[in-house]
Amino acid sequence: MSQHYDFSQLAQLVNINSYTKNKAGVDAVAALYSQWMKELGFLVNVYQREGIGDHLHFVSPKKAGKKVLLLGHFDTVFPPQTFEGFSEDDEWIYGPGVCDMKGGNMVALEALRNVYQQHGEIANIDVLMVSDEETGSDDSKALTAQLARDYDLCLVFEAAGPAQEIVIARKGIATFTISIEGRAAHAGNHYQDGINANLAAAHMVISLTSLTDLASGSTVNAGKITGGIGANTISPRAEIKVEARFTDSQEKQRILDGIEEVANAPKVKGIRVSLTGGVQRDVMQTSEQQVSLIQTFEAITEAPFRLERRGGVSDANVVSAIGVPTLDGFGPFGDGDHTENERACKKSYLNRIALVSKILNAYNGVQKLPESDVAQAV
Repeated sequence: MSQHYDFSQLAQLVNINSYTKNKAGVDAVAALYSQWMKELGFLVNVYQREGIGDHLHFVSPKKAGKKVLLLGHFDTVFPPQTFEGFSEDDEWIYGPGVCDMKGGNMVALEALRNVYQQHGEIANIDVLMVSDEETGSDDSKALTAQLARDYDLCLVFEAAGPAQEIVIARKGIATFTISIEGRAAHAGNHYQDGINANLAAAHMVISLTSLTDLASGSTVNAGKITGGIGANTISPRAEIKVEARFTDSQEKQRILDGIEEVANAPKVKGIRVSLTGGVQRDVMQTSEQQVSLIQTFEAITEAPFRLERRGGVSDANVVSAIGVPTLDGFGPFGDGDHTENERACKKSYLNRIALVSKILNAYNGVQKLPESDVAQAV
């Protein structure tokens, strides 16, 4: 593909505000993308939603061979009239979503176009685009897990690493709210009659933080604490918002058990506690199947892959957690995502299209995998 690639279609996507809560904007992006996918022979299954954008599953004909799922999201993080608009210079493209992840979505589309141009049809390769990834995929993650079970492998189009790394692991994430009830009392006249919710919260914050194990890459953060009425009143209530991130299933269980233990054993007598929340996205771990998939891709592309582990989560976590071999980071390299400085590297964008085109060519229709993978494919 020429270095003079025309980014005008990506600009069309970027110029539509698709803030997660802007249903009309997200659906407009989906309609434009659907138009392009239909030109390649895809059928579109629409999962309609009221408060958020619809989720779209683009389906190709099925033949013998492994089934591939390409996964992305249409939503971005900036509300209307905040950070909007596409621009470019010789090296970079700029705008909301150019790397997270409208740029990645276009990499997938351009690779599919290359496959279609070469073969005249696409088979065994489907695409799922959800509308709420940036707010945690609370609605779509069950759908993603359900649909992904029908596939043999999954490629996710979040941004690449700075040296074109693909992502092989992501921490899992759990979020909790700890609600603490005490009893109000006048801090001067009836101090001893109060049950101090703030004091209980303070003990809990220390205990929660002690669950962090940096050597294992696991963290627990009491990120927001609210409580009390005023300086002259024993606090009758407090609340702690907690986020935990973990690197493997064993660490996940240790942390989840630890948070429950902290909530169930307040250090202040008479306190009542409720714990709500749970795992938002499970951990994306490496596996033997994933290692085999990387080896297959390296044989297909005749080049070694650079690998990366990330602390942030994506929908790759959802698919990996159900046992489907999953690799992430097939979008272009960019930086400044979730800020007004978001940009993506043009050279990386073109490199990613070329890489993904080679991979998808090998899986299109009756796959022609390298000899090293034939035994595993049977």
